[in-house]
Amino acid sequence: MLTVFCAQLGICQKFENLAQTPPMGWNSWNTFACDINEDVIKKAADNMVSSGMKAVGYEYIVIDDCWHGERDEQGFIHEDKAKFPSGMKALADYVHSKGLKLGIYSDAGIKTCGGKPGSRGYEYQDALMYAKWGIDYLKYDWCSTENINPIGAYTTMSNALYKTGRPIVLSICEWGDNKPWEWAEDIGYLWRTTGDIYNCFDCEENHGDWSSWGVLQILDMQEGLRKYAGPGHWNDPDMMEVGNGMSTSEDRAHFTMWAMIAAPLIAGNNLSDMSQETIDILTNKEMIAINQDTLGVQGFKYKAENGLETWFKPLKNGDWAVTFLNRGAEEMDINFDWKKESVKDPDFEYNADFVKNEYKIRDLWEHKNLKNTNKVLKTKVKPHDVLSLRLSINE
Repeated sequence: MLTVFCAQLGICQKFENLAQTPPMGWNSWNTFACDINEDVIKKAADNMVSSGMKAVGYEYIVIDDCWHGERDEQGFIHEDKAKFPSGMKALADYVHSKGLKLGIYSDAGIKTCGGKPGSRGYEYQDALMYAKWGIDYLKYDWCSTENINPIGAYTTMSNALYKTGRPIVLSICEWGDNKPWEWAEDIGYLWRTTGDIYNCFDCEENHGDWSSWGVLQILDMQEGLRKYAGPGHWNDPDMMEVGNGMSTSEDRAHFTMWAMIAAPLIAGNNLSDMSQETIDILTNKEMIAINQDTLGVQGFKYKAENGLETWFKPLKNGDWAVTFLNRGAEEMDINFDWKKESVKDPDFEYNADFVKNEYKIRDLWEHKNLKNTNKVLKTKVKPHDVLSLRLSINE
């Protein structure tokens, strides 16, 4: 594989022990796009704390595109002083004072997707500036990259970050165009697997030569990728749209499936204007524990029938997460006889033996204990909703 080739040549340098579980945080793009400034970012940090998000594990405040000013005579990038008059270092200090970390955005091409200065040819200078500012996370995009080799481009920025001596998480954002799961493990900590998400549960938004995708479309695109992910190197199906206009059940299903597939949990809503339902979804500690499980194994689709999907995710200490996803428009019955099911992980050596073992069942959204796996599970799941369970061996 290309990752092995890269490592064998000694051209990949990556900080150890970063992103051992999927990164959790917030990104400005889905809500604010280019309409950002230091007050927006400060408020996001404040609200990440006051909402309880920080307390359950969210830590990165990521400034997406359009923060850039111009390069100076030596080629060093500077922030847009009209938007960030106090400077990026002061903003990083503010975010750090809240017990959070600051992320920033750049692009492997000449220009960013928003037309701002990209990092091509300036990778080491940009990395030095990010380290000087106190940046902790870099989302690195793929616009204006004609005739550039992606492995070379991302390796250059990865090495540049490493040379600064400051541990910075590199988020590779080339939309899955060049199959980064096959080569990026030794270069970055997460890589986008698809094009952009948008706030629709089951849709495609066609932009002509590219599309934005709904939650279910992006979920389907993860097929076959789970074997490439693990601690320190994650598949990234893009930021979440929880709180951006879908129904509560759709938001719950969206959040659940991102947790089940060990996706980075990067919120993309307005943290200053959240309903209690949105807060409850984003701060569900039991569901977050599934995502942040240190075994670091993505869930897999076990079966699908008439729009009802059953997913399993191996967890540490022999536990399992199980989710029943109703993709359809009608309520569906669940009639799951555990003892008649043979659940074997298709990529790793995990299996749930319901004949040999009795598992306790915990409902992760109702926050209550159910019966055990000696009983047939009979219940219903609403349209565009989930039933999500944690199974623990009954000692």
